[in-house]
Amino acid sequence: MTSERTTWRADQGRLAFHVHARPAEATHGPPVVLVHGIGMSHRYFSRLQDVLGGDHAVFSVDLPGFGGLPKPGTDVDVPTMAAALADVVAALEVGPCILVGHSMGAQWVVELAAQRPDLVSHAVVIGPVSDSEHRSAAAQSLALALDCLGEPPLANAIVFTDYVRCGIPWYLTQVRHMIAYPIEDRVADLRVPLLVLRGERDPIAGMRWCRMLRDRARHGDLAVIPGSRHVAQFSRPRAVADAITTYAGAVAGIDR
Repeated sequence: MTSERTTWRADQGRLAFHVHARPAEATHGPPVVLVHGIGMSHRYFSRLQDVLGGDHAVFSVDLPGFGGLPKPGTDVDVPTMAAALADVVAALEVGPCILVGHSMGAQWVVELAAQRPDLVSHAVVIGPVSDSEHRSAAAQSLALALDCLGEPPLANAIVFTDYVRCGIPWYLTQVRHMIAYPIEDRVADLRVPLLVLRGERDPIAGMRWCRMLRDRARHGDLAVIPGSRHVAQFSRPRAVADAITTYAGAVAGIDR
């Protein structure tokens, strides 16, 4: 089933978002909102969106400056982006959702869930950054290069073309915020359950780092996707979807 694209604007129209909606074939669970990482777009979520769409309404969001959207005229840090994204999620009017973020998307998801827990039933972070063992732009770039050596060619093609569409200036602006954002502190503020997902061979989000994020969350868990790297949702969409839905069902009645 193909998705339908809707344009949303938030924060007094200053930030533009695109929402790619895939209605559920048969709704058996809460809606899912997917948030891409730095430089990327909804495109590398397409496989996961299709798998989850069997039982959930799924919304994949392109953020300002990414996926061909216009660059904001001012700087946008993680809390500001998350607040505007919260307006978009609220406008969907689908009730508390499973909020899924990949890479830097994990930061926007955690911040949104901390600001607006009423919008989120569960937070899921895939390959969260920035690992404290290589928290610099140079170290992150090296880890990304190592990851690309093992990702599927089609995943690398999507990453490369999305990076070109993003452009170097906006990418570097967001890298600065990515390195500075203290996600390891912010997860402790979450009232919603947190699932950390890591590809078994991910060189960007290490196992020690992911375990630490899990342990700092009030209600945290960790799942490892066998045989995958950083872009696990593209290379192993079924395994990622199963981990998300299993976790959501296991902690559905948790007391916040």
